[in-house]
Amino acid sequence: MADDLRQTLDAVGDRFNLGDYEIDAYLAVLEHGQLTASEIADRTDIPQPRVYDTVRSLSDRQLVELRESRPMQVVAIDPEDAFGEIQSSFTEMVDELTARYTAPTRETEAVSLVKSRSTIIRHLRECIESAEFELALSLTPELLTQFAEDLQRQIANGVSIDLLLTPATAAPDPETFDYLSVATTVRARRGITTPVLAVADGEHSVYATQDALRDDQDRYGVIFNRSALGFLISGFFGTVLWTTAETLAVNGTERPFPRRYASIRRAVKDIRELGGDFYATVEGRDIETGEPRICAGKIVDLAFQDSEEIAALTVDTESGPVEIGGLVAALEDVEGQEIHIGRESPPEI
Repeated sequence: MADDLRQTLDAVGDRFNLGDYEIDAYLAVLEHGQLTASEIADRTDIPQPRVYDTVRSLSDRQLVELRESRPMQVVAIDPEDAFGEIQSSFTEMVDELTARYTAPTRETEAVSLVKSRSTIIRHLRECIESAEFELALSLTPELLTQFAEDLQRQIANGVSIDLLLTPATAAPDPETFDYLSVATTVRARRGITTPVLAVADGEHSVYATQDALRDDQDRYGVIFNRSALGFLISGFFGTVLWTTAETLAVNGTERPFPRRYASIRRAVKDIRELGGDFYATVEGRDIETGEPRICAGKIVDLAFQDSEEIAALTVDTESGPVEIGGLVAALEDVEGQEIHIGRESPPEI
């Protein structure tokens, strides 16, 4: 079985291992049905001396038929015939590879560097799909199009999504694009220097430069898999990127309460904007002892700067007021790791 799988991989790889000249020639012949070598050279950027080697390579792969006339004719083969057998082999190969595949175990504090564009894209999608209640995203307009359906599903699932688009000049017009179908709040930021990133529930994070998503660039992305270090990406997003962007669309009033937050900034902003009485149940830890701590009660005070460098809330618990800060808080009493906000009473968790 191992030998059969290796042979199948070799066959599939050989069939699809086409160079630029071979791809150009093949597409030209498919489009016209039949061409001479000179006609292929005229319709592509393939140098005349390279055309014969190129089409013979396609013939060896059984993608075209060569008719040795004067001049030689290169005839298209129906793709159903050319790829029918390999399609069956490909399906069998994928089934066999899947049977051998063992999903790698993610370590609690796993941090990974990845260079492959496709791997970065895969981790971005996994991050989007893994969010249960909160998602922060910085995407290019092209990536927004790629992930639009995933984001629509998460909005339907009640996930709160802050979406940042860059560059702003390439962002879709709000008059023609339904931003609120893919995000709760959307902002746009100038410049291609803004990184691509995703943070799901304050834990699972992906960070990459826009250059890393261009095939011709040897750059990397950083993946924090369920790591407490994800707060670095979340904090950078909230204080540096989000605050320097222009709002395109916002709809924070439709989501029901109680709500869950990983970001203290997002929780405080919602409370300020909506107004009225709010109650909180906060899962976190004491900043001095490091011991786990749960605080519940009415929210009696807020601390917030428009720069978002400061964000905190005070909960009136049975034992007295407790100040709640965000991850790695130092000034407040409790580091809030997961914040539950309700309208009528402290939410149950």
